[in-house]
Amino acid sequence: MMLAGALVGLMVASQTGSWPAALVAAALVGGLLGLLMSLTVTRLQANEIIVGLGFNIAVAGLVRFFLKSWYGTSGTLSLPDVAMLPRIHIPVVADIPVLGAIFSDHDPLTWAAWLLVPATAWFLARTRLGLRLRAAGAAPQAARALGLNPLNLRDASTVFAGAMSGLAGAYLCIGVVGIFNEGITAGRGFLALAAFYFGRNRPWPTALGALLFGLFDAIQIRLQGRGLPAELVQTLPYVMVIVILALVAITLKRARNKGA
Repeated sequence: MMLAGALVGLMVASQTGSWPAALVAAALVGGLLGLLMSLTVTRLQANEIIVGLGFNIAVAGLVRFFLKSWYGTSGTLSLPDVAMLPRIHIPVVADIPVLGAIFSDHDPLTWAAWLLVPATAWFLARTRLGLRLRAAGAAPQAARALGLNPLNLRDASTVFAGAMSGLAGAYLCIGVVGIFNEGITAGRGFLALAAFYFGRNRPWPTALGALLFGLFDAIQIRLQGRGLPAELVQTLPYVMVIVILALVAITLKRARNKGA
């Protein structure tokens, strides 16, 4: 979903010269892939892990085929007149050294990502639809007893997740580098999945996990500029994911043993 959103976002940003149109297109293609994946899982009852791996392989192959057949290139695509995401400058905050670096000169998607964390926490805990969505995943029998269709709720939530993934991919192209590469996502989707397991279905801990893994990703980029072997440094975020998830599992096991 991120890879498709990145490619479509770059193409639309180049063709239209409009970054809002690029974001809409990236969200649509991500949502469409999310719907196809959800229908495969909810209606055909396929294993979601196998379906996810299958979609990863299929989309990567389709992207490679599309680049070769339409643009006659492979690996990297560079297009002219790409509309990049604007930076929002906050004059009052920007003059303060630490706060300026944190809160100023960020693009709209960065602000949206930050605001979505409390919005998601509020939605899931304080709204009727959020409660129904949680019930559709955790207790589908209870949802059916209330006259709800848990499969439709799961489909809708996966479409939304796909749209957000498409926006994440578009950010990499029109928010950071301005070009597309087949490996531009660099496993960030799997880091997001690890953050989800780290947060254990709770928005705030999940956001903390994403921030933590993103920090290690940024560290490995900086370390590459210090002359360290790139192949070794690039493994840092994934090694830390394994270490942190292992520590979380050990902590939970000890908590269960004490409770028993």
